[in-house]
Amino acid sequence: MTKLELRNIHKIYPNGTQAVKDISFSAEKGEFIVLVGPSGCGKSTVLRMIAGLESISSGDLLFDGERANDLPPKSRDIGMVFQNYALYPHLTIRENLAFPLKIKKVARTEVKSRVSEVAEMLNIGKLLDKKPKEISGGERQRVALGRAIIRKPRFFLFDEPLSNLDAKLRVQMRTEIINLHRKLGVTSIYVTHDQTEAMTMGTRILLLKDGVLQQNATPDVIYHSPRNIFAASFIGSPQINLFAGNFERSDNLKFVGKNRSFSFSLENTDKFNFLAKEATELTFAIRPENISISKEQPQNLAWIESEIVNIERLGYETLVYFKIADELKSARLNNISQYAVGDKVFFAIDTSKLIPYDSDGNII
Repeated sequence: MTKLELRNIHKIYPNGTQAVKDISFSAEKGEFIVLVGPSGCGKSTVLRMIAGLESISSGDLLFDGERANDLPPKSRDIGMVFQNYALYPHLTIRENLAFPLKIKKVARTEVKSRVSEVAEMLNIGKLLDKKPKEISGGERQRVALGRAIIRKPRFFLFDEPLSNLDAKLRVQMRTEIINLHRKLGVTSIYVTHDQTEAMTMGTRILLLKDGVLQQNATPDVIYHSPRNIFAASFIGSPQINLFAGNFERSDNLKFVGKNRSFSFSLENTDKFNFLAKEATELTFAIRPENISISKEQPQNLAWIESEIVNIERLGYETLVYFKIADELKSARLNNISQYAVGDKVFFAIDTSKLIPYDSDGNII
């Protein structure tokens, strides 16, 4: 197992494009770190710099405290799993698995033993004499995993390995990868644009935007306490609800939309009194599951009156959409059989779950 550290890493291409800006993080021995973010955010570039497939413009890459910036890729002892599997089409599955060991000139008896061990671990023993074109996408991904595992590397790098699979296979392979990680205990860095993969697989999530690290936290922290509006909006489906406005005080404290399209009263607590004194403009964020619905005006709750514009029944839950000043908002509910599209209703907000952000979009 290996500890991985990135210290103030930058990547600037010859044309002046800066793909990665001052990224620092460490992956402790045995951790499963997920890099997530929109396309073009720099996550795959970070992975390729760790692998030695991209040069580092400035900063330090450390393996167990030793600088590795100039270490050739073949000397980094990395097991890498790619999006496109990268299997040799002219070789059998057995030969694909054995290839990394043959390059290292491992003894034939050990090669045979390790191929059998990995094939049993990944349940691909029946595929060993077939070629990649003769097996399914899910089976190819298992072979790609096996080829990374068989080398017994210091750590694993995964570059969107499940994006070519259908939804059912992605769920199955997520589970298999995590179970393998628990069994092998190898430090792993996993790149994805899929927030579901990030939330369900990572011991920690690193969220990137435009080459800048936005938040480094556990899935629970990044979901419940996103440090800025980008993090709040990117993690969670449906997207978090955002309400931008100002405080006003008459008989009680109110939060009023910038265009006065909504307002709701806030409980007279120290938290909101403090925010009213410290902030003129801010944005409140709240997850859809923290909004309820009622035909009657709720008592002792913050609420907004609006019209239901769409209902998505997903079986185990229902998503209800409404608009505030042409902005779509959502509530996640259980039983709404008595409601229909077009109904004017009250959406009650659990104020204890409101997350406040300042005018720069950072959490207060």
